[in-house]
Amino acid sequence: MKSAIVTTPAGDLETPLLAVIVPTGTTVPTSLAALDRATGGIVARAITSGDFKGKRDEAQLLYPVSGKIQRLLLVGVGKGTDVSRSALRRAAAVAAKRARQLGAKTFALLAAAEARTGVKPKDWGQVAVEGAAHGAWIFTDMKQATEEPRVDVEAVEVIADAKEAKETEAGRRIGEATAAGARYTRRLQMLPGNVCTPTYLADQAAALAKRHGFGITVLDLAAIKKEGMGALLAVAQGSGQEPRFIAMEYKGAGGGDAAPVVLVGKGVTFDSGGISIKPAQSMEDMKFDMSGAAAVLGTFETLGMLKPKLNVIGLIPSTENLPSGTAIKPGDVVKSHFGKTIEVVNTDAEGRLILCDALSWARRYKPVAVLDAATLTGAVSIALGKEAIGLMGTDEALMTEVRDAGERAGERCWPLPLWEEYRELVKSDIADVRNSGGRGAGTIAGGWFLREFVEGFPWAHLDIAGTAYTDSEGPHQVKGPTAIGVRLFTEFLLRRAGA
Repeated sequence: MKSAIVTTPAGDLETPLLAVIVPTGTTVPTSLAALDRATGGIVARAITSGDFKGKRDEAQLLYPVSGKIQRLLLVGVGKGTDVSRSALRRAAAVAAKRARQLGAKTFALLAAAEARTGVKPKDWGQVAVEGAAHGAWIFTDMKQATEEPRVDVEAVEVIADAKEAKETEAGRRIGEATAAGARYTRRLQMLPGNVCTPTYLADQAAALAKRHGFGITVLDLAAIKKEGMGALLAVAQGSGQEPRFIAMEYKGAGGGDAAPVVLVGKGVTFDSGGISIKPAQSMEDMKFDMSGAAAVLGTFETLGMLKPKLNVIGLIPSTENLPSGTAIKPGDVVKSHFGKTIEVVNTDAEGRLILCDALSWARRYKPVAVLDAATLTGAVSIALGKEAIGLMGTDEALMTEVRDAGERAGERCWPLPLWEEYRELVKSDIADVRNSGGRGAGTIAGGWFLREFVEGFPWAHLDIAGTAYTDSEGPHQVKGPTAIGVRLFTEFLLRRAGA
């Protein structure tokens, strides 16, 4: 989706659709008085009659009796005193989704001044575009025909005061790049497992690297064996699809010698559970088990557009997890790249196996920080539902930094403890560690397992299993992938780069 900043007064715009973000109230916000006059008092009638209250996610379509605006959409954002970047982003998404449903290829977006009190113009420009792109997104690429003709929202015009245009434009640029990364990620997430294989992911990474000039290394089966990535190989051995290990390098810090931030993404392109097979119901959703990998690739799309001044490495271990005569079995012991032996007591705890080899590989870069994103445990959904990412790590300062980035991104994290007592969950009688601790504290057990393979760098783990995709339609997004992690990673990296 293209975006632009315009400074034309809203009442003078000629547009097929103007979406206006309005706070809760019973009177027309002062900043919208001119627009109300230009549209024949239609805004006042909607608000003072009580038909539109400005509550979060509320939307009211109006048809102006005068002026050049064909349709006017009021979108509620809640109480003005509670409005944040995230609230405005969500309201923009609600507006864009309604624009798509209305068949508008372009629309203009305005936030009443009272709706963005305390939100800087740069932030407004960013979240307006991010939200609009999120709400307008839909995936119909694999449908031969649809019940209704497909209409994509191609562009959004974000209305800004002329005095704030430069700052708003700076935010728009960030928002457009982040939105591009999120679109890239959501498409990969949505593709079925017979299309998005480990080889396909590697090919997409190679194309991304070529487009933006990144360095890239892709290890095939033979190279993975040579490197001694026994945990990744163990998960892959039940599938006819070969695994891939992808390493991408973005060098934006001058000479490129500065210690990088490493992003690691779980890339299980389909997860049946292996021999410890999952129930059949909703197993099709296990194509989303590569959402961490998709988020890393999407972040690199954003990096290629923004070019911040820091170095970033992206690592993606990728495989399928399937049952077969060659599949790994419960009770088997494998040797990791790190050197530790692992007793596999549950083959459905496979994500941590491939990630531990990636975390071990990360040591060679002498990173300043390592962040991994993974749909690691169903238990995180039990603990935190669909609203928060489970966060664990070895460095409190880094975890605070990640949480702050998540707040700015609207991808909120909640910390879980990795106390020494929890280490008992992953102790093995016959190996250095086992890959599952049973039902209790399942998310923490997954985090502790990964911690066993972290050495020499600050590390934060993001369990995105509850937030990577939705199984129902929302007012601000369609059912399916959310691209969780792209905005958070981007906010984290931009702040590190001083952007």
